[in-house]
This record gives sequence, C-alpha cells and structure tokens, in this order.
Amino acid sequence: MRDVRIRPLGEPGDLGWVVQTHGELYAQEFGWDTSLEALVSEIVADFALANDERCERGWIAELDGQRVGCVLCVADDEPGTAKLRVLLVHPDARGHGLGSRLVDTCVTFARDAGYRRLRLWTNDVLTGARHIYLAAGFRMVAEKPNRSFGVDVVEQDYELELCPA
Repeated sequence: MRDVRIRPLGEPGDLGWVVQTHGELYAQEFGWDTSLEALVSEIVADFALANDERCERGWIAELDGQRVGCVLCVADDEPGTAKLRVLLVHPDARGHGLGSRLVDTCVTFARDAGYRRLRLWTNDVLTGARHIYLAAGFRMVAEKPNRSFGVDVVEQDYELELCPA
C-alpha cells in the first residue's frame, strides 16, 4: 500500500516545488509558456510574504514521501471571501484521490476560518480539476475566451457558498 498524505505547506523547498512543477508540467501538457510560471511565482511569493495562518494556508500532497500535489487558500480582496489557488496533482500521482483531498482540505479550512465564499479561477483545458471542483459543490459563474500563457484558453471562474448569506 502506498503512503499518501496531505501536510501543511512550509518545509524547505515546498514553495519552489510549487512554482517549478506548475511551469514544467503545464508547458509539457498544454504548451503554456513561462508567463504561467511567472504568475504562479507571484501567487506563491504573495502567500509566503503575507501568510497569516488564521486566514491563509497551503498544503502539499505526498505520495511515498515525495511531493506530488499542492493547493493554497488565500484571502480575497472581498471581505468574507477566500480564493483556492494553484491546485496541482502531478500525473504520476493522479488516480489516488489527492486532488479531491486537497480541495476538501482547502474548503474545510475556508469554512472553519469563517469565510462565506470560496472562489477560484481556472481554464477549460484543466478538465480533471474542473470535475473535482464541481464534485465539491463549486458552480461556474463566468467564462470567457482569452489569450494567456502563449495559447488561446477559455478562462472560468467558480464559486462555492460556504454558509448562507
């Protein structure tokens, strides 16, 4: 049996792994350019510099002691709203339910931290992630074509109400 765990992000190398893996994996799978890696670098740097564990957290998924996935929950500019950011599961680890576990961990934290709503932004080619989001109760609230990361994409915004308004 394989050792699967979700742990708090914070060990040396975690932040760099998140950035590097996004850059390499999305270039390989979708032909995206380094502007994606730059965006993830900015998201991760903002998280690392302004992280307040009462309202923001990150997690790493491990399979047999190796990093294979990640997600962040960060405060949005809108009061009472958090954002799910940088969900990723490496292809070698897909099929173990890690994406769902990462999203569930993020949702649970956001709810426990008192957020009323959780938002996320994604692209239509990330079909596996979209299935996870829909299964967790997120609903798509906006969609538009755009040119991002050197390719044509369809951007999508999702929301999950965590408690009644």
